[in-house]
Amino acid sequence: MKVRTILVSQPEPKIENSPYSKLIDKEKVKVDFRPFIHVEGVDAKDVRQQKVDLRNYTAIILTSRNAVDHFFRIAEEMRFKVPDSMKYFCQSEAVAYYLQKYVVYRKRKIYVGKRNFQELVPLFKKYKGEKFLLPSSDALQDEIPEILNGLDIEWKKGTFYKTVISDLSDLRNVYYDVLVFFSPSGIESLLQNFPDFDQKDTRIAVFGNSTIDAATDAGLRIDIKAPTPETPSMTMALQKYINEANKR
Repeated sequence: MKVRTILVSQPEPKIENSPYSKLIDKEKVKVDFRPFIHVEGVDAKDVRQQKVDLRNYTAIILTSRNAVDHFFRIAEEMRFKVPDSMKYFCQSEAVAYYLQKYVVYRKRKIYVGKRNFQELVPLFKKYKGEKFLLPSSDALQDEIPEILNGLDIEWKKGTFYKTVISDLSDLRNVYYDVLVFFSPSGIESLLQNFPDFDQKDTRIAVFGNSTIDAATDAGLRIDIKAPTPETPSMTMALQKYINEANKR
């Protein structure tokens, strides 16, 4: 079965010449983007009920752009002026760069990992005297609290936003050759929106072990996996599969 149409369960990339643009140009395939899940903010009252007082923390752990947005949103709702002395521990350079939306970057104490959360551990150990707040979603990866609990630091999680399944009812009679997923929540959204989903010839592409596990548990056939040593990105995995499928 040749691949002509792909649905990616994420928002469309905002950057020009994204890897998907190159895939479209090279392979002459149609790629649509549709978030299967979206984020909704928790209000300040709910955060207070979690016994989170922003005045008690000297450092913020930021794992995503959503965490950045919702930390500063809650700070504003609570009328809390974030002090210049606040330290920010960012999981990646992309998250740290995004902080510039809210703070003057060069004047702040910002510490950055390379890509995964584990790489922040030496920084947590170096600044173990800080009081850390982790603003997160209700669907926080188990790995993160496990890592933090294994360190001799004072930290607290606050649920500042929630992952919500999007309404996909308009896609009920739309067919794609490949569906692309990046999280277990995306798989959950597919099954909740379409409980009678029959995979048939639809190819399923998944990124990450937790997404692979969710798809397998749901009884889906996985045709495309990333990352692998040969295909570290989803677009590379798609390109490899398309080359082989369309040749046949």
